[in-house]
Amino acid sequence: MTDTDTDTDRSLHLPVAAQPSVDTIVDYARRGEERGYEYAWLPETWGRDAPTVLTNIARETETIGLGPSIVNVYSRSPALLGQTATTLQEVADGRLRMGIAPSGPAVIEGWHGVDFDRPLRRTREYLEIMRAVMSGETVNYDGQIFSLSGFRLRCDPPEDPVPIDAAGMGPKSVELAGRFADGWHATVFTSDGLEDRLEDLRRGADLGDRDPEDVRVTLSLTACALEDGERARELAREHLAFYVGAMGTYYRESLSRQGYEDEANEIAAAWASGDKEGALEAIPEALLDAIGAAGTPERAREELRKFEEIDGLDDIAIGFPRGATPEEIEDTIDHLAPASKH
Repeated sequence: MTDTDTDTDRSLHLPVAAQPSVDTIVDYARRGEERGYEYAWLPETWGRDAPTVLTNIARETETIGLGPSIVNVYSRSPALLGQTATTLQEVADGRLRMGIAPSGPAVIEGWHGVDFDRPLRRTREYLEIMRAVMSGETVNYDGQIFSLSGFRLRCDPPEDPVPIDAAGMGPKSVELAGRFADGWHATVFTSDGLEDRLEDLRRGADLGDRDPEDVRVTLSLTACALEDGERARELAREHLAFYVGAMGTYYRESLSRQGYEDEANEIAAAWASGDKEGALEAIPEALLDAIGAAGTPERAREELRKFEEIDGLDDIAIGFPRGATPEEIEDTIDHLAPASKH
């Protein structure tokens, strides 16, 4: 983890929303590489699968790091994710970093048709099994959920070990990342809320007898930097309303822990009743500023600075509102490129 704001990297959290084509997503990553971003993180929800798109990104870029943020720990077996990481690391010439997490019941049960059972325990066992697979040794593992024996990779293991990060918002999931993972991916946090969770990360590192400096912290931050600042803020507002209103309880609970319980409940209630305009109106300007960076390029850069000042944050991954057009995404990538930090 970093000591000063000047050391904070900037990465891309590629769009969650559907894009016109795989080539469009690859172009964003290539644009990010040209402008000095550290990583291109790819979410996987219910659109294009992450490994296929990441393979295309790896083939069309040379230096930018890449990885999923996140793949869930239900829809693929831990051994298969170990195989996937091994293969992607080969294709990417050592630039891969994996991001895994449980996701949430809305996606796991509603889309994958799998019980959202024991998410933290599953995450821990995935971390351990994926590392065992990628070691190249015969895997013998006896966990509470998974038991494996007698198989090993039939290809060479990764020459460079693949770091595995865990995502999470609650205290226990962040503690788990600090204790077992190589990094933590955070999302939907205010600067104060992130600092509170960093205490959980440090506690987890202590429990694992690890140096918290060895756990890389990445914050995915919704950002939109446009010359039309009002349009940028409108897009960010719509994005937040959707996640709080339509994506289960995780985001609402996270905001509640950070002092926005009334606002989160009002947003969710309006959305649930079909009043999307009411959900938008329930988002105060202060909340919009607290968890993102949206507006004119100058305003968005200023909002980013309060996160860069957080001791312990290594990387801000610039995300994009789900309603942004490809042109608006490209403008934001350009306006918030790492060179604009100083």
